[in-house]
Amino acid sequence: MESVHVSAAVTTTRRRRSGGPFRPGRRGRTLSVVIGTPLVSALLIATVLTGTAGAAQTVQLGTAAPFAVLGATAVTDIPTSSITGDVGLSPAAGTNYAGLTQAEVTGTIYSTNGTGPAGNVDDPALLTQAQNDLTTAYVSAAGQPPTSTFASGDNQLGGKTLTAGVYAFGHAATANITAASPLVLNGEGDANSVFVFQASSDLVTASDSVVQLENGAQACNVFWQVGSSATLASGSTFVGTIMALTSATLDSGATVQGRVLARNGEVSLDANTITTPPACAATTTTTTTTGPTSGGVSGTTGTTGSTSGTGSLTSATGSSTTGATTGATSGATTGATTGSTGATTSAAIVPVGAPHTGLGGASHSRSDTLIGLGALTVFAAAATLALAGWRRRETADTSVPPTTP
Repeated sequence: MESVHVSAAVTTTRRRRSGGPFRPGRRGRTLSVVIGTPLVSALLIATVLTGTAGAAQTVQLGTAAPFAVLGATAVTDIPTSSITGDVGLSPAAGTNYAGLTQAEVTGTIYSTNGTGPAGNVDDPALLTQAQNDLTTAYVSAAGQPPTSTFASGDNQLGGKTLTAGVYAFGHAATANITAASPLVLNGEGDANSVFVFQASSDLVTASDSVVQLENGAQACNVFWQVGSSATLASGSTFVGTIMALTSATLDSGATVQGRVLARNGEVSLDANTITTPPACAATTTTTTTTGPTSGGVSGTTGTTGSTSGTGSLTSATGSSTTGATTGATSGATTGATTGSTGATTSAAIVPVGAPHTGLGGASHSRSDTLIGLGALTVFAAAATLALAGWRRRETADTSVPPTTP
């Protein structure tokens, strides 16, 4: 005869021992603890990690990347602006350019039909593709899960120091960024840090407002997806690529280190400076080498070598100055056979950060790595404790004599 005991976490089946009835409870409860505790821990950890938004992904602009300004219905300008990058207008005809001249543009002005500012290039196919790629980029940016969401109100972004992530925000009563409260984008020493901003409505900056970069953040990795129109008030200093669903207006003297791209409306300029950022520079590690200290007759030359570390034997009597100079370029002291190979070492990573970010003075792991390590530690500890308890209870259980029915 078999008796079945069901616990909260597992179901166990045991036979009668020595003819006595099965005494349920102790082993079943123990197995429930052993399996249930780590299982619950794992589920909680998985919930936390799943609920955390992933890192922001860079937005691919495709053929729209070279454009500092791209409009759909018109591009107007009150001279004199300074634009570094291409300018395009599509699907509207080139006659919808107004005020812009080639002298203001370091780049190419494109049109769909060869009309517009003198010197424009007729390339409707390129402009159509650029607008299509802008649409794709806009949708990509809008689809990323937010790291943080700021409610509608005033100055939601101003005064904040933000690290890489996806930030959603709504309409502001007056401006999303005010003059008194700059928005700081902190790259935490990572040149690949990506910042994506999702405006559910409009984007508005106040006069003389500032967006600034620090600790390795790059303008090429900052993207603004705007659900309607963007307006940068006079004197605004702005960073990143604006991708507006409708239109974009830059008031007098506003500057943009990035791009101003409009999908369905007009781009209006007023003596502005717009500079298309170069392609993002990837993070690199500097490598230095150290050669032997015994190169040359005097034994004092060749203190620094290159990565290749191959020395020359042509000048056996090199002085300290000669050895040091040639050692830096050839990898060892000239004139010594012992200087034939330089030892290659990687340069230490220089800590970056600022006191107000809490990141200065040391290298730090990223938060998602720390969360994962902590989760594994909790899981392992819970499993170990539960198993130890199970073994103790199992020993106690087997020491109890069977009960005669």
